[in-house]
Amino acid sequence: MTIHRRDFCVATLVATALSARAQAWPAKPVTLVVPQAPGGTNDALGRILAQKLTERLGQTVIVDNRAGAGGNIGTAATAKAAKDGYTLLLTISSTQAINPALYKTTGFDPVKDFDPIAPVGVVPNVLVVNPAFPARNLKEFLAEVRRKKPPYQYASAGNGSLNHLLGEMLNRAAGLSLEHVPYKGVAPAITDVIGGQVPMAFASLPSCIAHVKAGKLRALGVSSARRSPALPDVPSISEEVPGCVGDLWVGLFAVAGTPPAVVERLTTAVAAATASPDVVEKFAALGAEVLRGGPAQLASMVSEDLARWAPIVKASGAQVD
Repeated sequence: MTIHRRDFCVATLVATALSARAQAWPAKPVTLVVPQAPGGTNDALGRILAQKLTERLGQTVIVDNRAGAGGNIGTAATAKAAKDGYTLLLTISSTQAINPALYKTTGFDPVKDFDPIAPVGVVPNVLVVNPAFPARNLKEFLAEVRRKKPPYQYASAGNGSLNHLLGEMLNRAAGLSLEHVPYKGVAPAITDVIGGQVPMAFASLPSCIAHVKAGKLRALGVSSARRSPALPDVPSISEEVPGCVGDLWVGLFAVAGTPPAVVERLTTAVAAATASPDVVEKFAALGAEVLRGGPAQLASMVSEDLARWAPIVKASGAQVD
């Protein structure tokens, strides 16, 4: 195939212009869409990250909360934004990797609509019980639950929530028959476990750690593959039930088709931000750990969680219109 000199020159000029535009980025403020409500874990981590990215990029990074439909509303809106790096998505694994199996229509494709930039942080869930529960540790818990007829109930933040599906995962992996009791949010679920109305719950670490430390709840296991530094004496559930792992991770994405040079600059900026000791400290205070990596790591996390949760959602029977 013959390449004409004129075509070659045009292609070179276009490539040069695109490269110059990417290098000049950002020339205006950047919007960081958080598809959850203010005050939650993702919002808190997002505000810490936004401050650091503002310092690194030399432009203001503004957090824009667009909550609703389990994160689908803000995520779908971001998928339709311009492919210029000025609108980014900071989201959680339950929205990006569970919602596609849970909702009939999400309004976005978690893989095709976004370019992964970097993982940011991870928050384990904790299996907590009322202090009066007749098991002091995870091994005793499994024996007690297998023995009990009728089965014990567990509370969650709602149908299809990560808290709900962790219980379903534990049932499948350990041969249990725990019965799910959905609540409208994790706070009322925890309140009822403390009050003894329901004996146990799965809850995000930030939402329950104060109650654990105060002795109002007993933590028996964490959902991460290893123990949490915030609760070093509490084992990972996978120590007794291999493969029973399910964290809530936070990741940063750009709209699919964003210039590679912009994605690369963002990846570098996130790496520098999450390496800052003050960010590590602020994350830890919220019960979160910093995650480090680039686009390949985040893409792998999405792929693995899509495959992990789809059969569990199907087995649970949970579905949202």
